[in-house]
Amino acid sequence: MLIGYMRVSKADGSQSTDLQKDALLYAGVDPSQFYEDLVSGKREDRPGLAACLKALREGG
Repeated sequence: MLIGYMRVSKADGSQSTDLQKDALLYAGVDPSQFYEDLVSGKREDRPGLAACLKALREGG
């Protein structure tokens, strides 16, 4: 199973995960396995990353 994680630093709409999403789709990742965060890389609280890592542990 393939899992994809996307992140942009700004949630104000000035950045988009569109190119990351396209790359994950091209790589064969099912959209139901996409995880996403719209937060700065400096923040430790990233719920999308936490969910992605949990999914990896459950699938591994």
